[in-house]
Amino acid sequence: MEKSALIIGSGFSSLAASCYLAQAGYEVTVFEKNATIGGRARQLKKEGFTFDIGPTWYWMPDVFEKFFGDFNKKPSDFYTLEKLSPAYSVYFGKDDYITIGDTLEKIKSTFETEEKGSSLKLQEFIDDAQSNYDIAIKDLVYNPGVSPLELITPATIRKVNQFFGTIKKDVRKEFKNDRLAKILEFPVLFLGAKPSDTPSFYSFMNYADFGLGTFHPKKGMYQVILAMESLTKELGVTIKTNAPIEKINVENGIATSLTSNGKDYKADVIVSGADYHHTETLLDTPYRQYSEAYWDKKTFAPSSLLFYVGFDKKLQNVNHHTLFFDVDFDMHTEAIYDDPKWPDNPLFYASFPSKTDDSSAPEGKEAGIFLIPLAPGIEDTPELRASYFNKIMNRFESLTSQNVKSDIIFKESFCLNDFIKDYNSYKGNAYGMANTLLQTAFLRPKLKSKKVKQLFFTGQLTVPGPGVPPSLISGKLVSDLVIKHNS
Repeated sequence: MEKSALIIGSGFSSLAASCYLAQAGYEVTVFEKNATIGGRARQLKKEGFTFDIGPTWYWMPDVFEKFFGDFNKKPSDFYTLEKLSPAYSVYFGKDDYITIGDTLEKIKSTFETEEKGSSLKLQEFIDDAQSNYDIAIKDLVYNPGVSPLELITPATIRKVNQFFGTIKKDVRKEFKNDRLAKILEFPVLFLGAKPSDTPSFYSFMNYADFGLGTFHPKKGMYQVILAMESLTKELGVTIKTNAPIEKINVENGIATSLTSNGKDYKADVIVSGADYHHTETLLDTPYRQYSEAYWDKKTFAPSSLLFYVGFDKKLQNVNHHTLFFDVDFDMHTEAIYDDPKWPDNPLFYASFPSKTDDSSAPEGKEAGIFLIPLAPGIEDTPELRASYFNKIMNRFESLTSQNVKSDIIFKESFCLNDFIKDYNSYKGNAYGMANTLLQTAFLRPKLKSKKVKQLFFTGQLTVPGPGVPPSLISGKLVSDLVIKHNS
């Protein structure tokens, strides 16, 4: 008889899991609390502008290819991918920026101009990062995090020291130029931790950046969600929107059904891609694996204050992705991880998809997404949002030598309270749990519940970690576990 699975949430990990389980013969139903699918990767459309609400960086294209390849498809069957040239720019002061090209040779040339001799060091650094990337993809990230032995392979044994060094130490040892060091430290921010807390092994993110490059799906990251939705339909998955979950029902230690909008839905297996902490609150207390004290002690990736802005003109001196590192990097990270508070002088990131993609904005106008990383769990008020918008727009105008505030047609904001309201996100975090040494692989919350049979988890709070490619991988890992435990 055909087995059935209910999946909570419709983000990358949930949709991936739904595809793999349906492919394995399960009757799959996905429950999404919001009106549209995609989880954090939804869209905002307003006055002819289109914004990705969540992820805007398309890195590690090989992971997307592997996912679609598992269903005899290619990304190009669903969306058009463009490699960004340049990949991004980083501002360090007024009219003072470094542009990262679309090939390693171009980037080496940029480094050499900035610091004589650095191109050779960069090649060595990226060669090692590529080695780590190959090990991570082949030996590590496709493991389910059930045992420390997963980390022990001939390749990782040779790299053991890299699990105890840090990215910051490695970078600063080789690159004395502070600007270049910051650029090399930047990619691990996608892992949700400080470079000083991130194991050296995670330099594989630098290979993802400089070696593989930065891409943009035409019409935005939401096209990946739509591609996955198309795949779910082909595989017979049912998706219910406006369907929040009120309860996970357990009988004799086995998860048997979900309650949504007052109605019970029975199944053989339940998988949650919703916030892990929130999912456990849907269980009666005896069935929860992790206490509030457990969650409170964990290092969470940042939250964000985001602005989606429609400009009434094309902007100058910016690229599709532009980072603003003109203030103290360490002070901002301290305000996120060490002494959680609103940073006095925040770093920020801006994306202008309409620089690449005409569909993002009406002709002659510009779509802008601005992001300030913040500590989860801090206060979020309209007054704070307005104050920080003014802060970054004043700096943006000064750094890029242009007036833009008078050309704003509209702005929408999204911050901690919205992450909680829309995604039930623990403390309003945006990216899940950070990948520090003590929160890696088998040390992360488990894919399979230890207390409830037939209850599984997926997404950025479990294995392998935060980010879009890891979420796709997480969906595969949990489906493999489900299939294994029910075969």
